[in-house]
Amino acid sequence: MKLSKLQKSIYNLKKERGYNLEDIYLEFCYLQEEASEAFNAFHKKKEGLDLELADVAIYLCGIAEILGIDLEEAILKKHHINAQRKYELQNGVHVRTKEGEVNISPEEIKQKYNLS
Repeated sequence: MKLSKLQKSIYNLKKERGYNLEDIYLEFCYLQEEASEAFNAFHKKKEGLDLELADVAIYLCGIAEILGIDLEEAILKKHHINAQRKYELQNGVHVRTKEGEVNISPEEIKQKYNLS
């Protein structure tokens, strides 16, 4: 599945139903609410954690589409950055000692991490 197609589908469903497409601050509040519901399901060992996590992803995809962000590309870049970062344990705390950089294309990142 191409994440950009999913983003568009989520956006279109929101539009068809007359849901918020303009108040980004409100969308972030809804995203936080869904994350809290997922935490609650996990913490209280309730059924439906998978669907609560799906709600978090759906709100995130919706926000990305509203803002014109290719979330798949952003995730690939961030994954590559995180994979390059180095940390050392100093006084019981993980301290970043090397920053990651993005100097390759999303397609190269997919190949490098076998994500195609």
